[in-house]
Amino acid sequence: MAEKMVSSFWGPVTSTTEWCEKNYTHSSYIAEFYNTVSNIPCILLALIGLINALRQRFEKRFSILHLSNMVLAIGSMLFHATLQHVQQQSDETPMVWEMLLYIYVLYSPDWHYRSTMPTFMFFYGAAFAIFHSQVRFGIGFKVHYIILCLLCVPRMYKYYIYTKDASAKRLAKLYVSTIFLASLCWLFDRIFCPKISAWNINPQGHALWHVLMGFNSYFANTFLMFCRAQQLEWSPRVVYFLGFFPYVKIQKPKTQ
Repeated sequence: MAEKMVSSFWGPVTSTTEWCEKNYTHSSYIAEFYNTVSNIPCILLALIGLINALRQRFEKRFSILHLSNMVLAIGSMLFHATLQHVQQQSDETPMVWEMLLYIYVLYSPDWHYRSTMPTFMFFYGAAFAIFHSQVRFGIGFKVHYIILCLLCVPRMYKYYIYTKDASAKRLAKLYVSTIFLASLCWLFDRIFCPKISAWNINPQGHALWHVLMGFNSYFANTFLMFCRAQQLEWSPRVVYFLGFFPYVKIQKPKTQ
């Protein structure tokens, strides 16, 4: 929702998408204030996951996965702060890269040709980035992204049914519940924007989407770290910091 009467450091909106938040209400440097700052929890959660992965020497794929979550959140901040098309790409392209990485993490343990899958993912991601820089996507990007997400579902479900640990299963349930609630917030913000705009208080559905998806990514990553540690026989346990914040603790065999 562009506000023409408010000064803008970044100039006219050039992105193909805007959200149900009035522009430049708090600063001439931030187009959508709440949609921008709501990415901070995503960065902090990814940083916590990254520290845990490095401290316990998990496979590099998990460090890269947490880093990709941080890159995505930073790209989202830039997009919502500027509402420029070039920054929209810094949000949408990492979204696709991140899903390709999730597909790799999910399916690589059973992939017989180890170099084929990452090579294909790399070239696919590079080709998408180049194509996306030249072509403005609309509904096509959303459909493409949803297809990539759906490719992860069968494998996530397989991991869930083969996991006996109750705490790990709880992580998977938190993953499902947060993405469900986040999707409701996203849809509410998009569908009911004309009505929301007339309210005195905007519930900031898209900002809530960011926060919930930050937790969703953390729960997904933590669950996958548990499953992978179980495959490698690292005796994983889900423990809780301060009694409520979950993370995976492992005990590698002495030979490793």
